[in-house]
Amino acid sequence: MSAAVTDVAFHFGAPDKVAYTVRLLRKAVGTGARVMVVAEIDTLERLDAALWTSVPSDFLTHCWVNATGPVAALSAVVLSNGGPDEAAPLVDVLVNLGDAMPTAFERFPRVIEVVSLDDGDRQQARQRWKTYATQGYAIDRRDLNLRN
Repeated sequence: MSAAVTDVAFHFGAPDKVAYTVRLLRKAVGTGARVMVVAEIDTLERLDAALWTSVPSDFLTHCWVNATGPVAALSAVVLSNGGPDEAAPLVDVLVNLGDAMPTAFERFPRVIEVVSLDDGDRQQARQRWKTYATQGYAIDRRDLNLRN
């Protein structure tokens, strides 16, 4: 059992990963957290567009991981398709929308895995769950279907 300090949560059953993530980001940023979202580029582009077109009064400042200067410093949400690396700004929460295990996830106090209703997505999430569990991480399971 490792001395795991990262909190890991799986949010299962998101009918639309991007729409759910916008709500999740709004909630996290509302608490003062900075968040990095990792995913494939097409998913991140859809999330980027959704963040620009969501409720104008609830605009979430966000940027791509390669942003510099004031844009990076003032952005509450960072989008990355390469996973967190040493150049990534320090953030409080890592949200994984991708298929793969996020690299360097242990650098973050909290990791949230968003899982859709798709069977393939759920199967890949089970593999990531097993990897976290094997490494000694306690996992919080949230079934989004039970909340409706």
